[in-house]
Amino acid sequence: MDRRKFLKSGAALPTAVAISGLPRFSFANIAGGDKWRVFEVTTQAEILKPAGMTRVWLPAPLTVDTGYQKSLGNSWAADGGTARYSQDGKYGAGIVSAEFPASVQKPALRLVSRFATRDRAVEFARAGGNMKEDAAVLKLNMASTDLIPTDGIVRKTAQEITKGKKTDIDKARAIYEWVVDNTFRDPKTRGCGIGDVKAMLETKNLSGKCADLNALFVGLARAVGIPARDVYGVRVAGSQHGYKSLGASSEVITKAQHCRAEFYAQGHGWIPVDPADVRKVVLEEPPGNLALTDEKVQRMRKMLFGAWEMNWLAYNYAHDVPLPGAKGPKVAFFMYPNAETAEGRLDQLDPDAFKYTITSRELKSA
Repeated sequence: MDRRKFLKSGAALPTAVAISGLPRFSFANIAGGDKWRVFEVTTQAEILKPAGMTRVWLPAPLTVDTGYQKSLGNSWAADGGTARYSQDGKYGAGIVSAEFPASVQKPALRLVSRFATRDRAVEFARAGGNMKEDAAVLKLNMASTDLIPTDGIVRKTAQEITKGKKTDIDKARAIYEWVVDNTFRDPKTRGCGIGDVKAMLETKNLSGKCADLNALFVGLARAVGIPARDVYGVRVAGSQHGYKSLGASSEVITKAQHCRAEFYAQGHGWIPVDPADVRKVVLEEPPGNLALTDEKVQRMRKMLFGAWEMNWLAYNYAHDVPLPGAKGPKVAFFMYPNAETAEGRLDQLDPDAFKYTITSRELKSA
């Protein structure tokens, strides 16, 4: 069975889909040769205090293969419940969800995903003239979201930053440099932050983590007519560039979620950026609290406008996501496991109370 086609059907599944049913793969089947790395990520979510009908939602990897990430299949099990795969209707985010009746005492959903990644870098000196994106996709990625408006103070700030810049790449670079220069990473921020761009600018509190700082880049870019989007995911391995702060420290990646960003430019397509990781290097790279002039910071600052190290799994681009069958509200973005019982939505940022674990391992040829 073609596991990816099976996933995309979105049909309800029986109590369990055998985890062992993942397809075997060969590196020879992955375009691009030996630059690709293959990983397996397992997400296990358990509800410690079920009440009435219990629902669980897990993010799945990008539903469309890209030049930097390819799906090699997903499989899941929901003991005592019914699981299904669906996609968010607006952004196409892949969601594995499960429902458990009140009679199930230990609701648990397990998702196993295999995928291949390779590092990504744009050659700005060489444009691929035939690279085109669907007009509807570009329009979607210039629109406002609940937390990322494109008018008012966001537009005013973006116009000031990009004054005198002519091309979209020059404008995006000016925004990137402004975000790096004017924000800082706050270790006290829960999870990856909220991404409330308007509030950040109005309060002049330009602190937070990746979902805040990279959302600021996205909002400012959209406000001056540049298609841009957040890409939500999780780090799956250590950095091969020698940066402790930019990789997973072990196979347990439960708290390794990371949001990145990209913008679109004619002739180049989607261009990766990550100003938030520059500020992460500043704060966390030994010995800590580095100056922007530090060589380690300068190296990443240059690299992260136009490149991503793909020790990272991309989930989706989605904002304001309605979870299938949920009684509670939409989520601002879908990067964490979510669950709710008859008593309400559980805290997605508390993996100990709402017990979930995520693990990653790099695979060899099979």
